Amino acid sequence: QLQLVESGGGLVQPGGSLRLSCAASGFTLDYYAIGWFRQAPGKEREGVSCISSSDGSTYYADSVKGRFTISRDNAKNAVYLQMNSLKPEDTAVYYCAAAWGPPLRVAPDEYNVWGQGTRVTVSS
Repeated sequence: QLQLVESGGGLVQPGGSLRLSCAASGFTLDYYAIGWFRQAPGKEREGVSCISSSDGSTYYADSVKGRFTISRDNAKNAVYLQMNSLKPEDTAVYYCAAAWGPPLRVAPDEYNVWGQGTRVTVSS
């Protein structure tokens, strides 16, 4: 069974940092593009960042560019999202997702394996 498990969420003050992890089981991430998405209460799920499976190319939403960094460690079968300078508007449930093949994909419906999400709350 293909599974993704996110971890690393929590409560952090504005300006703080968190590192989210996405661990895969039942398959290897080497041949999958990985995306991070988030969904805030009452809002649609939005793409935050993604990384290709081939050349490591990345995409960031304008709202997180310069603050978030996506990376992957194929040896550990995991992908990470380093989030710095967090803002209250970053509060959401964060999901990682996998899509077969190299290209970067931004739209949620292009991903077919999803984790259960980890909650991030940015508040003083």
